[in-house]
Order: sequence, then C-alpha cells, then structure tokens
Amino acid sequence: MTKLDEKKIISILQKNLVTTTNEDVEIFHLGKNFGVIKTDTLVQSTDVPPQMSPEQIAKKSMVAPLSDFASKGVRPKHGIISVSLPRNYPRTKLVRLASGFRETSKQFGVKILGGDTNEAKEIVISVMLFGVAKKITPRSGAKVGDIIVTTGKFGKTGAGLSILLKKSRSGGKFRKDAINSVLEPKPQLKFGILASKYLDSSMDSSDGLSTTLTEIAGASKKKFIIDTIPKENGLDEFAKTNRKNSLDLVFNSGEEYEIVATVSQKNLPRLERIAKKCKINLIQIGHVQSGKGVFLQSGKRQTPIKNKGWQHFA
Repeated sequence: MTKLDEKKIISILQKNLVTTTNEDVEIFHLGKNFGVIKTDTLVQSTDVPPQMSPEQIAKKSMVAPLSDFASKGVRPKHGIISVSLPRNYPRTKLVRLASGFRETSKQFGVKILGGDTNEAKEIVISVMLFGVAKKITPRSGAKVGDIIVTTGKFGKTGAGLSILLKKSRSGGKFRKDAINSVLEPKPQLKFGILASKYLDSSMDSSDGLSTTLTEIAGASKKKFIIDTIPKENGLDEFAKTNRKNSLDLVFNSGEEYEIVATVSQKNLPRLERIAKKCKINLIQIGHVQSGKGVFLQSGKRQTPIKNKGWQHFA
C-alpha cells in the first residue's frame, strides 16, 4: 500500500472537490471584490507542547490562519471557532481557553460569530476566518530581478521546540527568546496588509523556510538564489552544543509565522519604510532569476535547497 503524505492527500481531495486556487487562502468572487476564507486545525498531540497554557493554545490556533491572511495582504473581519475537548475537561481551563480566544480576536480585530463543540480524546480546535479584498498577493507573482525578503530571522522556534520537548541545552537570552517564540507566536498582520500593494509574491513561512521558498519559486516558475542566511543570533552556539545543524534549523524547522516575499528594486525602499513603522527587521535574503529551483549561493558555488519543511503524515 502506498503511504499517503500531506501533499498526496491534498491532491486527491482537490481532484474530487471544487477548488478555485492553489493559495494560502481560498478566494471566490463577491461582487467586484473577493471573498477570502482560511481554515486551520490545531491538534493537541501534534501542535501543542505540554508547557503551553490554555490561553496560549487558543492564541496559537488563531495565529495560524491570521498568518496566512497576513501573507496575502488581507484583513480578516469575522471568524468561526469549533472546539473539541476531552470529557471532564476542567471548567477553569475552559474559561482560560475562552479568554485566549477573546483577547486574540480583539487584538487583531476579528469578530467571532459562533462555532461548534464536540467531544474528542484530545483538544482539537478549528478556526475559520473570513475577509473581503480587492486583490490578494499571490505565490506566483515573483519576477526576474525581484529581491527576496523575510520579516524575521529563522531557527529560533526549532531550537525552542527542541528545548521544550527534548530538553536541549541552552541558556540566557537565546533560551528565553526561543521558548517564547514557541509559546507566543505572532503573525505579521499589520505589515502584510500595509506592504501588500508593493509585493509581487508572498507566502507565510509556518511550514518551514525551505518549503515556502520552494512553493513560491515553483508557482512563479522562477529560480531563487539565497545569498544571505536569515539565521537567528546565538543559533550556531545552540546547534554546536546540542549537535544539531544550524542550517537545518533555519530552513526546515517550521512554526515560524513570518512573511517571505519578493519585491522589485523600485518598491524596496517603500517596503523598508513600512517595516520600520511596524518595528520589523526586514531582511534581504536573495534575488530572483530565470530558471527553476531554490539555491544557496556561497561564492561561485550554488547548492540546491531541498524542500524539507514540515509535512503531516511524513
């Protein structure tokens, strides 16, 4: 029997169901505008470290679809939340979970319309967000000569998960920041909305930087050259201490809700001003060429960057 991975499962479902786009969000015509929908499911055993509080669980379940809206440059207006809980889930924890939903929805301007509840063996939360837009920033818009940018550095979240789940050794500010990046993820919604008019292509990085770069390059039918590694400060020391590969942490960790995008040289200064306004450290990591694939440039040598980000069922 052929083992099904996430891509094969999605492919089978898409062939048998009506689908309009291969994007981070689903879109449909709504008069002269587009209706924009995104649904995402959080499962306790695969998405929730034991150290995460009920408030943090609620926030993370909303951050995932919020991050996809951010990468498309769309502000979500409404949401529906479905919650499945184990029998005898404590009332005190349920109140805290509800508080997390309330505070996160308030923070990002999303009005929760309702949802559903059910019983399950573990916590399962599905969040669906809705918005309206005149356009979205596609994956497929990268142009030759574009600059590849990210809204942050990578590797810290992979380190944080390793610290929390595998008791990897680390100390000081790096340890604190790495753990916080896991327990308190932040979508770049404000930047994504303000920057969208200047971006040629964009995607959320939550499945890993290598996956994101591969998806945008493939959809755009272009070659991506990465000449600057957006590596978190202190990552090399962490990797050495724990016998890990720092490049693997940067490119393949996942759970980092940054925006990866391409922008023309002409619009780059505008993007930098928006990043400064949003207090974001915009990083230029490479450029777009004709061709295909994603490559790491070191001197004159180009090494392929393989898609080894997060996949369910892998």
